[in-house]
Amino acid sequence: MPPLALGLALLAAFLHASWNVLLRRTDDTEAGTALMVCSGCVVFTPLLVLTWSVQAAVVPYLFATWTFELIYFVLLAAAYRRAELSLVYPLARGTAPVIVLVVGVALLGVQPTIPGGLGVLLVGAGVLLVRGLRGGGDTAGALLAIATAAAIAGYTLVDRVGVTLAGAVTYLELAMVVPGVLYLAAVIYMRGGTYVREQFHPATVVAGTLMVGAYGLVLLALRLAPAASVAAVRESGVVMATAMAAVLLHERVSRERFAGAVLVVVGIAALAVS
Repeated sequence: MPPLALGLALLAAFLHASWNVLLRRTDDTEAGTALMVCSGCVVFTPLLVLTWSVQAAVVPYLFATWTFELIYFVLLAAAYRRAELSLVYPLARGTAPVIVLVVGVALLGVQPTIPGGLGVLLVGAGVLLVRGLRGGGDTAGALLAIATAAAIAGYTLVDRVGVTLAGAVTYLELAMVVPGVLYLAAVIYMRGGTYVREQFHPATVVAGTLMVGAYGLVLLALRLAPAASVAAVRESGVVMATAMAAVLLHERVSRERFAGAVLVVVGIAALAVS
């Protein structure tokens, strides 16, 4: 893997983990999520105008990804309102590739491989460690995280085809702006416009920029290295996020949970090369 591609993928992982930390720190994760998504889309609008490229055939894929993205935003915000980052992030990011593989094998005719099977086992073991072997943890938070993973898997499967029918920036902006605006409108309806405006801070724009920028860095890395290598390095964000949760959010991350996060990353790496 070229050093530049490695650096871009690692930076993307760091940015992704960082915006999740900023979201978890917000007073209202629902309002924070909606404002971050919309802020990120606004920041990258000039780039969208300069690079606009789209085919009519992308429309069905956009409708599908809008559905999954909206569900993702709702579930992610609910998970962070209920549970710790060090629980939600590894479960959501680690379980999603497993779901993608299972759907691929069951419905799309993908042939399972030995590395893929090993990856599933490693991710499963990591998830158990993150959740806690002794039980008694946050069951509701874990279930929300896994539901979030299902939404991630859904838009991942759709976007694999959809992104080939539009420019990368065009597709990314179109995929995020519609569910972002719909979610913001729903939050304003439930909370009130004045309240939502009070939740808007400079950190909101920073987080939104990181959210969109992380994906842009992945796209740049994909131009320099194979997708499997980029995907594997990118998921190092699971370990980064878990460490950030301990240092920045002062969560009590046990050695068991941290080891689980590392196992999740190793499992995803095996899935990536399968």
